[in-house]
Amino acid sequence: MTRLVQIKQGSVCRVARVEESHLVLLEGCSSVYELANLAITGGVKLSEMVSHKSSSERLDYDLVYGGRSEWRLLPPIDHPEPARCLISGTGLTHLGSARDRQAMHAAANEKLTDSMKMFRWGVEGGRPTAGQIGIAPEWFYKGTGRMLRAHGQPLDVPCYAEDGGEEAEIAGIYLIAPDGTPRRVGMAGGNEFSDHRFEKKNYLNLAGSKLRTCALGPELVVDPEFQSVPVSISIERNGAVHWSATFRTGEAEMCHSLQNLEHHHFKFEGHRRPGDVHVHFFGTDCLSFSAGVRLEDGDVMQVTFEGFGRPLRNPVRVEHSAARLVQVHPLG
Repeated sequence: MTRLVQIKQGSVCRVARVEESHLVLLEGCSSVYELANLAITGGVKLSEMVSHKSSSERLDYDLVYGGRSEWRLLPPIDHPEPARCLISGTGLTHLGSARDRQAMHAAANEKLTDSMKMFRWGVEGGRPTAGQIGIAPEWFYKGTGRMLRAHGQPLDVPCYAEDGGEEAEIAGIYLIAPDGTPRRVGMAGGNEFSDHRFEKKNYLNLAGSKLRTCALGPELVVDPEFQSVPVSISIERNGAVHWSATFRTGEAEMCHSLQNLEHHHFKFEGHRRPGDVHVHFFGTDCLSFSAGVRLEDGDVMQVTFEGFGRPLRNPVRVEHSAARLVQVHPLG
């Protein structure tokens, strides 16, 4: 299985293949974006291009991963124009996500929320037969490439937010080819960080609750196994594990097939602009928020996906200043 990282030293960026416990540097490309474009134009598989570009240069992965090297990890995908990297996601894909959303949004006089209705539609029509189109899933927008953070970087709870909470999810990473065809570059483990307290007030706050930083990596896995992936989450506080949980993700654990999720994202013409990058989160089945945990400044979130490389760790950073009025000035 091919695992890739992006690293940076000063102004120099490189791509490396993971060969535990080393990183094998690639020649002739400074980003996964460039590497994927070379594979498309060359008409070869990405894994073949990685083999072709592998050099004899090696780095100690432990030092890089632990932040003890002059090289530092970047998100495993980016775009030279960050605004052309679209970050989005799909919710209500797992049984647990529907259960948690039902509990979050249910009113005393309401037996079945809109969230649970949409989940049931997914169960009934989210896995169509080959060549058929299934029911559309829930979809949300998270931002552009400027919102992506790497392993070790903090995820922010801004001054206007009510909370911040981890969401351990696998994300698909895509590049739109020159002919407009979406090409799946690979997948990566991620933390789709969201404001659950704001969402809990009213499910219509979901859109705004998603506009937060998120993390990806540290590795991009080319053509991974995505049927049933064991996931572990832990929240560390003051150097000790404060909360932890495990669950499984992947197609066998979801009510929508991967093909259906991808179709309903890329059916929109605006999502098939040549040269664009898409990062699409596939949902989760477990939240510390649902267990009554409220993350604090300095907490460290760790999410681990079996078969997707090393754990992704990110501290929580809470902005304690008061919310500031954003004033709009008329140009006329």
